[in-house]
Amino acid sequence: MEILCCPTCKGDLELKTEKEKDDEIIEGKLVCKKCGEYEIKDGIPNLLPKE
Repeated sequence: MEILCCPTCKGDLELKTEKEKDDEIIEGKLVCKKCGEYEIKDGIPNLLPKE
């Protein structure tokens, strides 16, 4: 988490975990206070900038 940042504004991201397995995040969200949420699905964060 220390090296991740918002792809739009480069701000900090907060992790919201919805489902974990063996210390791995399966589903959840990375939240930027300025730009919104980025989904984590099947263990893969979608950090594509929103249009």
